[in-house]
Amino acid sequence: MTASFSAPVAALETEAPLILALPKGRILGQCGDLLARAGVHPAVDYTDEDSRRLRFPTDDPMLDVVRVRPFDVATFVAFGGAALGICGADVLMEFDYPEIYAPLDLGIGACRVSVAQAANARRENGANWSRVRVATKYPNIARRHYAARGVQAEIVHLNGAMELAPSLGLARVIVDLVQTGSTLVANNLIETEVIAPVTSRLIVNRSALKTMPERIGAWIDRFRAAMVV
Repeated sequence: MTASFSAPVAALETEAPLILALPKGRILGQCGDLLARAGVHPAVDYTDEDSRRLRFPTDDPMLDVVRVRPFDVATFVAFGGAALGICGADVLMEFDYPEIYAPLDLGIGACRVSVAQAANARRENGANWSRVRVATKYPNIARRHYAARGVQAEIVHLNGAMELAPSLGLARVIVDLVQTGSTLVANNLIETEVIAPVTSRLIVNRSALKTMPERIGAWIDRFRAAMVV
């Protein structure tokens, strides 16, 4: 049976608070000023990684925020658990959910999805390879990247510590998110290609936008205004 991406009825009722999904970690710390300018003031412990709460009220009774893993923000929005979210473009590229609309590039969380390999290996971009083993948490991005040049990518799916893969013989290259590159250098790796630049986007559930155009549209407008400093 084909999975449905329709938002739950409760999430679409106009009387219910809208849910804004926020990513844990690095991006969450960069969201504070933007949220404040958009008029979103969550409970003070929403940035506390030690807090056991996952759902937080705001000073707007019609908006709550939830704090989830960055990769899960898109899933919560696509399946209707949240009407809106803030999500890195890398996550949107990886999952490509048709039920997500990304109206705004928020310009925060700047980094890039890149290919890296051992610094002591001969530097190559893979143009002449027929296949390559890649360690990554982005299997779809990696496959598409290499397929575009006729290279078959064998994926070693890791959720962390990708930098160890070349030195331990798990993979020839890694595809990972890079911000400063310092972690690569510390692990004797060198960045060889940038697949795509990444910033964070405001995303919305298409069903919610269709069902509640005024409410969702108003929040899009508030975030758009918040970007003008």
